[in-house]
Amino acid sequence: MKSLSLSSPHLIIMVGIPGSGKTFFADHFGATFNAPIVSFEKISTQMYGQASLESSEQESALRISHYLLEQLLKTGQTVMYEGPTDTRTNRQTLSKTALDNGYQPLLVWVQTESLASKIRATKSSRGSVALHPEQFDTMVKRFTPPNVSERAVVISGKHTYASQLKIVLKRLADSREKLPEIATPARTNEGRHITVR
Repeated sequence: MKSLSLSSPHLIIMVGIPGSGKTFFADHFGATFNAPIVSFEKISTQMYGQASLESSEQESALRISHYLLEQLLKTGQTVMYEGPTDTRTNRQTLSKTALDNGYQPLLVWVQTESLASKIRATKSSRGSVALHPEQFDTMVKRFTPPNVSERAVVISGKHTYASQLKIVLKRLADSREKLPEIATPARTNEGRHITVR
């Protein structure tokens, strides 16, 4: 595993329609950099035996995922969040939480054409619940793409992890360079000078 040393920790917020490849990227990124992932779907699976689509169960899983996120943001380590980020309001809430805790939010928008995503999302795999085609269509209609002010990094859900990673790391490096420099106080000749020999 590699170290992800950034001058300030980031909250990487995964965004995309169901089946776009958010989990694929988050799992690989987390394994590559030993970064913790708050996965709404995995929490729901642990609680209910499979990812639940019932609203009361989703609310419980959401409360737990937000609590877990708040605790991880105390560590000062870059954290990934994969959960309900389909609306701008949800993303703004997560970004505010990140900023309030000294983190830089970074939205990673995984774009995959709707048909390919629908095939993935409606097929059951690795403990995830398969969506019915109607559920998928409803979720896609509800999805609000990030706007320009959200400064999302866009990756393709059809590309390899290596090419996706290059794009995200480039943005992380760019954000590192754009941080304001901390001015060092000017040294004065006043005061005592001690020489150690």
